[in-house]
Amino acid sequence: MTLETKAAHTASPHTLEHKADTTPPGSSAWDPQSSELRDAFGEFLSAFEQFKDANDERLGQIEKRMSSDVVTADKVERINTAMDEQKRRMDDMTLKARRPGRNGIAAGALTHTALEHKRAWDGYMRNGDAFDLRALEVKALSRQSDPDGGYLVPTETENEIGRVLSEASPIRAIADVRQVSGSSLKKPIATTGAIAGWVGEQETRPETAAPVLSEMEFPTMELYAMPAATQSLLDDSAVNIEDWLASEVQIAFAEQEGTAFVTGDGVRKPRGFLAYDSVADETWSWGKLGYMPTGANGAFATSNPNDALVDLVYALKSGYRANAHWVMNRNTQGEIRKFKDGDGNYLWQPGLAAGQPATLLNFAITEAEDMPDIASDANAIAFGDFRRGYLVVDRLGVRTLRDPYTRKPYVMFYTTKRVGGGVQNFEAIKLLKFAAS
Repeated sequence: MTLETKAAHTASPHTLEHKADTTPPGSSAWDPQSSELRDAFGEFLSAFEQFKDANDERLGQIEKRMSSDVVTADKVERINTAMDEQKRRMDDMTLKARRPGRNGIAAGALTHTALEHKRAWDGYMRNGDAFDLRALEVKALSRQSDPDGGYLVPTETENEIGRVLSEASPIRAIADVRQVSGSSLKKPIATTGAIAGWVGEQETRPETAAPVLSEMEFPTMELYAMPAATQSLLDDSAVNIEDWLASEVQIAFAEQEGTAFVTGDGVRKPRGFLAYDSVADETWSWGKLGYMPTGANGAFATSNPNDALVDLVYALKSGYRANAHWVMNRNTQGEIRKFKDGDGNYLWQPGLAAGQPATLLNFAITEAEDMPDIASDANAIAFGDFRRGYLVVDRLGVRTLRDPYTRKPYVMFYTTKRVGGGVQNFEAIKLLKFAAS
């Protein structure tokens, strides 16, 4: 039986809302002409064609005899898994291509003050000499400096850590990111607009209700990493300490952030969007996220499984759809990759170029491995405008405290930043719940 969907009767996936801008972040540092990346992307497209042929054969067998051959089904799964591995390899290559060279930022691009800070910080990192750093921060009357709390990382290193994070933490890359100088961000939200009404020419004008304002607060929590190095490594002038610190810290920070922005409970960490209460979309109210059911417990519906995806798209108001993203993990994406519409077109499509995300119903897919797998009552897929729906709050400054005493002969670098997060617009994100209702 051919998989059909309401998309065939309402709108083809090619005529749904305009897809979000899929230009890779930091594209100025990304070289799409990399032969290795082009070859990998070509292999990925070739694998997708093989996948479509094998899946078409599987669907044909199901249509003829209500079941597919075991060998064919196994072939589809093997190609599907291989595509995931190739996509992961391309993602790694794209991330590597976006990182700056070992020499960092050219000296001519820095101001005199920045160069002074860079030299002073490098001396602190290598031999613990904090005299120049203290002098600079006193001269700048810095309120963010504390002799017991470490020293501010130079601007170029701070920017490097933040830029790598935006690549590795998928929610950060699509969310609204704000920087604050205090410990939290308070944001007023109008949950209802002004009320208006029609009246006759000579009728009285009763007072109308005013907009309802609600204040939301997003506190920043401390995120830390403590990489270690031997003194001999620090004494080696060939080692770029800034690049080393950024590469070490980005791994630890990105993993913790990625999990917190999805499932964090808000206790000493950001609150993830899946940590908020969810309700059936027809009973949605502010402070909760609305969900649409798939129609089957722990799975897509057997008949017309694509309907749930189309329903989820149109559960979101049109004003949010223009910049909407799908958020799911690789396992869920592998299942959806098999779906076709009533015209025989695959709903999942690879990116138009290496480094660009795949699309589903013409909307970009963001892979977040912290999203749950398909299971009973799992909210395994999110869809929405995360730029307007989810807020990431960064406290200004990444700080480093050099500790040569705790673990001799290693020198520890206690690096901290403060980050918070939470849903700022509850109608901009919808969930797909794998449940009967």
